[in-house]
Amino acid sequence: MSAVAGPVVVVGGGVVGLCTAYYLAAAGLPVEVVERRRLGSGASRGNAGWVCLSHSTPVPAPGVVRYALRSLGRPDSPLYLRPLPDPAFVRWLWRFWRSSTPAVFRRGYSAIAELNRETFGLFDGLRDSGVDTTLTRPGMVHAFLSPAEARHHLALQREMSHGHYPVPDDVVTGAEAHLLDEALSPAVRAAYLVAGEGVVDPEAFARALGEALAAAGVKIHENAEVTGFRSAGGRVTALRTADSELPCAAVVVAAGMRSPDLLGLLGHRLPLQAGKGYSFSVDLDPAPRHTLYFGERRAVASPIGGTTRIGGTMELSGNNNRLDWRRIVAVALASRHYLGRWFDDPDDLVGLIRDPWVGGRPFLPDGLPVIDRVPGHDNAFAATGHGMLGVTLGPVTGHRLAEYVVTGRRPEALVPFGFDRLRS
Repeated sequence: MSAVAGPVVVVGGGVVGLCTAYYLAAAGLPVEVVERRRLGSGASRGNAGWVCLSHSTPVPAPGVVRYALRSLGRPDSPLYLRPLPDPAFVRWLWRFWRSSTPAVFRRGYSAIAELNRETFGLFDGLRDSGVDTTLTRPGMVHAFLSPAEARHHLALQREMSHGHYPVPDDVVTGAEAHLLDEALSPAVRAAYLVAGEGVVDPEAFARALGEALAAAGVKIHENAEVTGFRSAGGRVTALRTADSELPCAAVVVAAGMRSPDLLGLLGHRLPLQAGKGYSFSVDLDPAPRHTLYFGERRAVASPIGGTTRIGGTMELSGNNNRLDWRRIVAVALASRHYLGRWFDDPDDLVGLIRDPWVGGRPFLPDGLPVIDRVPGHDNAFAATGHGMLGVTLGPVTGHRLAEYVVTGRRPEALVPFGFDRLRS
């Protein structure tokens, strides 16, 4: 980066933005972070906390559109599509459908797998530097009600893994399947373990990153919303907030669903839609020891902070954070197939669960993030659109993007995540 007075300002205090700020500061650059609420309060807060390789795939996949169309009028469906009379939403769905071919899916999967090579090593580096990542690696149990479905899923994972992560030779079936994790119900008739997959407490991880940044002298502006930019000669020279103007040598937009508005102020449109996810916490006895994937119902459970976080669903219903209680109930009912009858009636959930959450996970129509320099600006960069992979890809996104900012040369691993692919 050329020597220009001022810090690199990272807009967005989620895991991706905080990791980017961390690696920029580690490279010796002055850095400031601007977050419109508090650190880690967006999509980073209530997710399942997975740090995994075996589920790092683009959402657009062969058959997913047909599955989504079957969800019309069914708010209990794992993938729920509610069409909106919005031309931008319709265009996004059209591009999503075009990205659901086997060839596009495989290219996207390969790109994410290549970017993911450094994931666990970077988490280890953060820990060794004193950041309490909260990462544990208990492995992930994939649980199914049908042995045929389990074997089908395992065959797909084996085909796509390409040696990036270990997969077992076969599934465990029958009465022994639920023994892979004592929290599983006897109704689980087939399961397999992918060893080494990890989980973090995403809110605690974001908090630890914030503490590390503060200790490194990074200035953090919470409850400060960016309202505009000042530019000259193809460079951003300052950011405007309601209270002040912050001079900058460079800017990184990593603001999740707020990113399209910010990039629009820089003259660039980004086709981002919210893939709404739901979660809640509950005390189970026995509690899961592994992260759990409930195959047929596409729900998940994670041991986080001494409790169990259950989550799931992908809701495409526009860019909003409205919590639909029917979706919470749907996730809870889905989990009961795999965890047993931990509640009797949906009306019981109000007293049993804690922290019901909905979050708008930012999705581009091809399911890949954009990690690139903003076209037309020498010193503006974007890191957004990570969907359900913000925690998994946060450190590697920050590490690679910091390299790009410092050297001015785009790392090879970031080529598939450029703005140029979105022009078609």
